[in-house]
Amino acid sequence: MSDYFVHESSYIDDDVEIGKDTKIWHFSHIQKGAKIGKNCSFGQNVNISNNVKIGNGVKVQNNVSIYEGVELEDYVFCGPSMVFTNDLTPRSRYPKDHKYKKTLIKHDATLGANCTIVCGHTVGEFATVAAGAVVTKNIPAHALMVGVPAKQYGWVCECGQVLNETLCCAECGKKYVLLEDRLMKGKK
Repeated sequence: MSDYFVHESSYIDDDVEIGKDTKIWHFSHIQKGAKIGKNCSFGQNVNISNNVKIGNGVKVQNNVSIYEGVELEDYVFCGPSMVFTNDLTPRSRYPKDHKYKKTLIKHDATLGANCTIVCGHTVGEFATVAAGAVVTKNIPAHALMVGVPAKQYGWVCECGQVLNETLCCAECGKKYVLLEDRLMKGKK
């Protein structure tokens, strides 16, 4: 008996690590060499490719494929049907032999429904990528990114709320200061 849950319709390959209290729902596939932390949740029809590393507390909604070369740190949220890529020049005739571009999603980042993360970039901690946005460059911590290609629209609090013009969160009261294009936590 394992200390995680896998729905009977899902497949787990050999040589996979899955942390305690993680839940893997319908029609999902976790491939060889994947390492998944504890307290994660994977919705219906999720594919975790070979050698992918996923931290603790990650939530992946339905219809998401996390390809080799992608790493998710702790508490990342992947919205329904969002997309990762791992190859900038794909060709069926010329496979890459597992030489994929690396993509890093830092802790507590949110990736909205149907957004696309083009490989080779880092999404900073606590950043939010809006639904449908297409990320084509590195994203700073706490940035709110919208559009195609994604452009910074503002800043986001640790709790996920968009910060007002004074960089104060109306929801939790945290205050921030902007130092050299980096958002830093101020005094409450």
